[in-house]
Amino acid sequence: MDPSNLSNYIDPGTGSMLFSLLIGVLSAGYFFFRKYIIKLKFLASGGAKAEESSQRIPYVVFSDHKRYWNVFEPICDELERRGIEAKYWTCSPDDPALDKPYEHVSCEFIGEGNGAFARLNMMHADICLSTTPGLDVLQWKRSKDVSWYAHVFHAACTAASYRMFGLAFYDACLVTGENMVGEIRGLERAQKRPPKEIEAVGCTYMDTMLARHQTTPHPEHEKPTVLLAPTWGSSGILARYGSSIIDALIDTGYDIVVRPHPQSMTSEKAMMDDLMKRYPDGESIEWNFDNDNFDILNRADIMISDFSGVIFDYALVFDRPIIYTEAAYDDDELDSAWLDEPLWKFQAYTSFGLPLSESDFPRMREMIDQALSDEGIKAGIASARDEAWVHRGESASVTVDYLVRKRDELVAQYEDEAEEK
Repeated sequence: MDPSNLSNYIDPGTGSMLFSLLIGVLSAGYFFFRKYIIKLKFLASGGAKAEESSQRIPYVVFSDHKRYWNVFEPICDELERRGIEAKYWTCSPDDPALDKPYEHVSCEFIGEGNGAFARLNMMHADICLSTTPGLDVLQWKRSKDVSWYAHVFHAACTAASYRMFGLAFYDACLVTGENMVGEIRGLERAQKRPPKEIEAVGCTYMDTMLARHQTTPHPEHEKPTVLLAPTWGSSGILARYGSSIIDALIDTGYDIVVRPHPQSMTSEKAMMDDLMKRYPDGESIEWNFDNDNFDILNRADIMISDFSGVIFDYALVFDRPIIYTEAAYDDDELDSAWLDEPLWKFQAYTSFGLPLSESDFPRMREMIDQALSDEGIKAGIASARDEAWVHRGESASVTVDYLVRKRDELVAQYEDEAEEK
């Protein structure tokens, strides 16, 4: 499991079962009275049909955390460029979206936790686009007044590492590439869910990163810069190996940068405090916590990681090799537990990186040199890129094309249903 995906959930601990019941009652009451009012309007108008579709928000883009603004900003920019009216709802009061001077995209902080649930569960929209899994599983319920829920991915590596049923109740999945299609179809069969609409749209934030990379030179340095970029949790590099892997890296004599997963500073604070005290910033090692990871990814000559999605950002955008640890992958609570085949990402690692076990630590420098000089890795990266990242440079436009086309279908459906009544 990539524990970074856990943060994609609205924390279930913020809402109790009692609150869920309350929201259910309030939602039911809301829909009852709204329909009652519409019926009164219908009778008062002498039988004229209420144009309910005109009351809907055409498009709602929902983000549960500001960290996903890099996914949504290109989409919102494209909506704005086309003059398309839409709303961006965020659970972060300091989301950068709130400072954007849009005319057509209205950005709004809808609260955190229970307040956000209440707003989402009573949403009145044609289409809701989100990267948050778990729709209709915990407190985030499908609103009866939203016609279409579309999930857009925030990493190009897999569609099956969310908690179980993370995607089950979405109507559509906007995937980064063909690598995700088989996983989604496999989950649908195993979970006995109807087939979703799948549209390959690419990856917006990787497009943005690629554009920056093409205009930003790779810094020159005398010796290789090695980036250790682990995920968090018991299977991550730092939790499993701690000081032993850091010592091995320092012994290479290369420039070492450690960039922990942000969640480590919360969930593994004691471990991080100990490691940072034992290995302070200096000539041998550097700790990196930049909000924007572009500069450190561009600077690094090679990455060492485990099963973090950042592996694909690094390899596919910057075209550089990785070394990956063969860490235990516990998917007991994850969608991937439903699948018989290994996740695509684990197969892809072998094509553009070298595996690392603890027994390899004494030869760390040799392994780094081998990966840096391996010409076959370039071909592996190119193959993985073609599978996992389509419509490169065009993802925002392709995504908005899909949203507009789907809404046109929904409006036509509303009109057909009105004629039949």
